[in-house]
Amino acid sequence: MATFQKITEQPSLHNDLEQQSTLNLLEKINEEDKKIAAAVAKTIPQIEQLVEALVSRFNQGGRLFYIGAGTSGRLGILDASEIPPTFGMPYDRVIGLIAGGDTAIRKAVEFAEDNTVQAWKDLSEYNITTNDVVVGIAASGTTPYVMGGIEDAKRHGILTAGITNNPGSPLALQSDIAIAVEVGPEFVTGSTRMKSGTSQKLVLNMISTTLMIRIGRIKGNKMVDMQLSNKKLVDRGTRYLVEALNLSYESAEKALKEFGSVRAAMQALKP
Repeated sequence: MATFQKITEQPSLHNDLEQQSTLNLLEKINEEDKKIAAAVAKTIPQIEQLVEALVSRFNQGGRLFYIGAGTSGRLGILDASEIPPTFGMPYDRVIGLIAGGDTAIRKAVEFAEDNTVQAWKDLSEYNITTNDVVVGIAASGTTPYVMGGIEDAKRHGILTAGITNNPGSPLALQSDIAIAVEVGPEFVTGSTRMKSGTSQKLVLNMISTTLMIRIGRIKGNKMVDMQLSNKKLVDRGTRYLVEALNLSYESAEKALKEFGSVRAAMQALKP
């Protein structure tokens, strides 16, 4: 494997942090965070390539798998877990896997990320096929759990993508689609839960939201398939119907509860 510059481990541009005031620290963190969106913007062509591939596969029943360790793994799980309530999709269409299993969501599991074969074992439990897509997430671009999963997926003819913060890293080079977001050194040297993690969250938002829009889970700009799992969401759905159908709030709420979703109510009642 060719050598590469591990930007995520480079020294912070800020020093003597323990001597700074609270205000100075907050301002400097914010100063670094302002660099993130611009870095993500440079990777939009690669994100587009991934989403287009996902759309065609999803329309044929395919799935999206995220694999990661630590912060990266948790971010993948977070994105996957929000798809059913937001877009009304089944829980088994976007799946997040983390090194160390569900225990690692809340508490670090020692050396779990160093296992090169576990990711494929985890993926295999879902009977993964060539109609699915595996996205590895690793700020360093070297995490063994992620690299092993990507390499095994490729060997089985499955499309892969890698989200990393080190261009030229093994993950960027091995993935079919490389999304390498160069955010620069972290405010606290090597703390990739900061800018790197934030950039990953932005990219994941873009991937899943655009995918859901493209496969028809949004109408206009509304979440018409969202799960009505609490009073806030029932109120939101009711207001959607008030706006779309010119109903009173009471009539809209009654229709929403009768038909079970914004989409179903709109289809039943729209002239």
